[in-house]
Formats: sequence, C-alpha cells, structure tokens
Amino acid sequence: MRLKEKIIIALLFLAGCVLLSYWLWLSQRPVDIIAVHHRSSGFSDVLVNSFPPTDKGKINWWLKNKEMLNDKYGIPKPDRNGHFYLTIWLFGDGYKELGKYGRLCFDDMKPPVNCIDKERVFSISFSKNRGTIFTGSDSEYRLTADGKILKPEDE
Repeated sequence: MRLKEKIIIALLFLAGCVLLSYWLWLSQRPVDIIAVHHRSSGFSDVLVNSFPPTDKGKINWWLKNKEMLNDKYGIPKPDRNGHFYLTIWLFGDGYKELGKYGRLCFDDMKPPVNCIDKERVFSISFSKNRGTIFTGSDSEYRLTADGKILKPEDE
C-alpha cells in the first residue's frame, strides 16, 4: 500500500471516530427542561434544549422520567376521560413574538413574547381506545399492556 492510500485510510478512520464521538455525545447529553405549559384540557407542552436523537432514546427517556415529570410539573394532565396529549418541543432561540407563521403561543404567558418556533421532537398520548402512543421523528409506537413497544404495523 502506498503512503497516499495509508493517509486516506487514516483520515477516513479519524473522520469516522469523530462522527461516532459526536453521535455518542448527542445521545448521552442530559435533557434540559426549560418550561412546561398546560394549554387546554389534557394538552401539555414541554420545552427542552436537548433531547435524544433516536426514537428509542426518546421513548426510553419518557419511560425513565414520567414519574419525575408528574411529580415536579404535574404532567401529563389528563382530561376528564383520562386522555392526554403531551408534546415536547425544542426551545431553540427562546420565546419570541407572534410575528411569524408557524409559531406556537402560550396563553399562560403575557404577550408579546410568549411564542416559540414549532419544532416538535416527540409526543406522547393516551386514550382508552389506543392506549399509550409515542410519536417520534417519523414513526408511531404503541406501549402494550405487557410493556412492549411496538409499531402498529408490527401488531
């Protein structure tokens, strides 16, 4: 093998190590909860600065932290039928004025700086008919009665 080929292989290996390290850092950093907002009956929003990048990581985070979220923030807050819908949003650059299409504004804050750019990262819902549903980046999962996580098409 020539020197040029060895250098190329070494650079590719180094790039792979950097990408792997970055991916591990993304998946291991703690979730920073900025605020919790209760909209209407059964609907709550959690604003975060970081969140696990994979659907599996998001579901595992919820399962590990759901009791803490209930104790500390009173979420999820089910409606009178026991249903709830909780959405986790990236906080991004912070609260902003309405001014731009696609912003989510919170009624429990005084305007004008009471909106965020909509960047949903995860949602959890519960209804008596479907049970607990997780919606990640591009897939939906259901928590079965025996604790398994399944995609609806796998059932």
